[in-house]
Amino acid sequence: MKTVILHAILLSVPTLAFAQAPDDAPGEASQIIVTGAGLDLPPGTPAYGSVVIDRQRLLDSASGRIESVLADVAGFQQFRRSDSRSSNPSNQGATLRALGGNASSRTLVLLDGVPIADPFFGYIPFSALVPERLSVVRVTRGGGIGAFGAGAVAGTIELASATRAQLPDFSASAFYGSRDSTEVSAGLTQDLGGGYVSLSARWDRGDGFQTTPKDQRVAATVPAAYDGWSTNLRAVAPISATSELQFRATLFEDNRTLRFAGADSMSQGQDASIRYINRGAWQVDALAYIQARNFSNIVISSSTFRKSLDQRNTPSTGIGGKIEIRPPVGPDHVLRLGVDTRFATGDMYEDAFNANIAANPRTFLRHAGGDQWTTGVFAEDDWTPEGLGGKLVLTGGVRGDRWSIRNGFYQEVNATTSAATSGAFADRSDWELSGRVGALYRASNAVALRAAAYSGFRLPTLNELYRPFVVFPIRTEANAALRPEKLKGVEAGIDLTPLAGVTLSATAFYNRLDDAIANVTDPLIANLRKRQNVDRIVAKGVELTAAAALGDIRLSASYAYSHSTVRAPGAAFNGFTPAQSPRHAASATVAYSPASGPSLSTTLRYVAKQYEDDLQSDILPDALTLDAVARLPIGHGVSLVARGENLFDETVVTRNAGGSMDLGTPRTLWIGVSFGG
Repeated sequence: MKTVILHAILLSVPTLAFAQAPDDAPGEASQIIVTGAGLDLPPGTPAYGSVVIDRQRLLDSASGRIESVLADVAGFQQFRRSDSRSSNPSNQGATLRALGGNASSRTLVLLDGVPIADPFFGYIPFSALVPERLSVVRVTRGGGIGAFGAGAVAGTIELASATRAQLPDFSASAFYGSRDSTEVSAGLTQDLGGGYVSLSARWDRGDGFQTTPKDQRVAATVPAAYDGWSTNLRAVAPISATSELQFRATLFEDNRTLRFAGADSMSQGQDASIRYINRGAWQVDALAYIQARNFSNIVISSSTFRKSLDQRNTPSTGIGGKIEIRPPVGPDHVLRLGVDTRFATGDMYEDAFNANIAANPRTFLRHAGGDQWTTGVFAEDDWTPEGLGGKLVLTGGVRGDRWSIRNGFYQEVNATTSAATSGAFADRSDWELSGRVGALYRASNAVALRAAAYSGFRLPTLNELYRPFVVFPIRTEANAALRPEKLKGVEAGIDLTPLAGVTLSATAFYNRLDDAIANVTDPLIANLRKRQNVDRIVAKGVELTAAAALGDIRLSASYAYSHSTVRAPGAAFNGFTPAQSPRHAASATVAYSPASGPSLSTTLRYVAKQYEDDLQSDILPDALTLDAVARLPIGHGVSLVARGENLFDETVVTRNAGGSMDLGTPRTLWIGVSFGG
């Protein structure tokens, strides 16, 4: 299976460049600058507000996992509170602003400009996103428009690869942790011609912790063991003094066992991409990518502890690309024109078994799948009016998308009689128009005001359309008739810089997600849910962020208050809070990082209670956790590193279905060494 990603990035990265002019005297115009990054951010970007996570914070993760770092941004959430070691991969959707959880991503996640969500499920392969491979992460809450903007109804998370200046020639680390856990990684980066090549790999495994509460364990209960690896090859080569070619290939595999012996899941991918960047008068950002993914999962009966379902094969392929052009239209404008396309296809093969009979015979064979295609054109302009000294920036953009859902089918064959039932679903297609406008006014060096309004849409994933699933005792049915979700939102904010190195921001928002896709409980059968479009979810609230660099001390904090309500006239859950949506979330990090000597980083996080289901019958209590990382340099580029997760050993409930619970990561301690990082 092969997945190829092509990267283009709309992130701003620090000006850390590898410069080389092999055949020219210093100062000549033909000097070649190779960065491995994308084009600069347009000047109107701050109008939409964002939170930036820098490289040092990425390296100071106690868990070593990107989803934990993303939790620094209050309001970021996955479908479950578990990380990518102890959650089913299909639960790893990303969303923002408490718009409700349904396991698919409502947030567009880009790696060097390439959408990385699974083509079939829509989940994010977090275990393949190693923090030390990244330069910076930018999280923008609210609808997005630019390249691949379809799908960014809750916001956009942009990840940028580390630049050459941030990558040592050689780096390595090895850690040993609680419950016989190990984590080993290495990276090799070498200059090649006028560019560079970087190869990295990571492997981690562990016996895992008991996700099942002690009073619910049985003989078949086992810890959440995990074993995964990923490799990444990135090459950057200059073409001219203003242009370069970037290539990436990523391979990964992730194996996990959850709750019961034999309840094994596997996800894997092979991604590749190629990207062309031109920073000349006519700036160009063009990319193409391909992704090949697969997923398998075995469901074990919680009453007989025999296999009840084998989701044995879910191959999927994603192909896409974009071309963005920024023509020279004068010093007051940055105009972006582009086109992008995404194609996704996938199949689900699963076998059902009779878990009530000792022989555990196979009962049904099921096959389902379909195709999706989205092609959009976009235009966006950032205008900095002349004569105002750059104080005012106005920005606006529009997208037009043609989408289609095709070749959908579902087939079930009786394993005993060979009798088959099958159905083909009607092809669908339509146009969607979305846009956004924003304004940024810098009243002074210390005060900036901003406001924005936007709209957007998200297609239901192939998983939501065609794949039912079971998490005992709940069965959730697919729905091939799901309509796209559509978002409208407004926000206003203020950014303050009262002192050098100190920033404070506040944003008030109102978002409305029409035709929101939710897992709706059947009014007659308590343990049956079906994916349905509900009238709307309304989310309004306030987001606060703060950051300070005071000598060797760095502080950052984030808080989100989100009042979310489901509007579904006539339904039992009308007026309720969407599932998996906490009202309060907060995170604070304090780090002491001198130029030399020991360093320490601590992170405190709080998540308020939330509900497992649409009827608010099952509560996930609030949780407060503390993480820490300490580094002690011992010479020659080698450091001794200690990491601690959930040092309070807080009980974090990640699932509650009628009292049947799963738990999140308990106190976990790590000790290891790193070189060159």
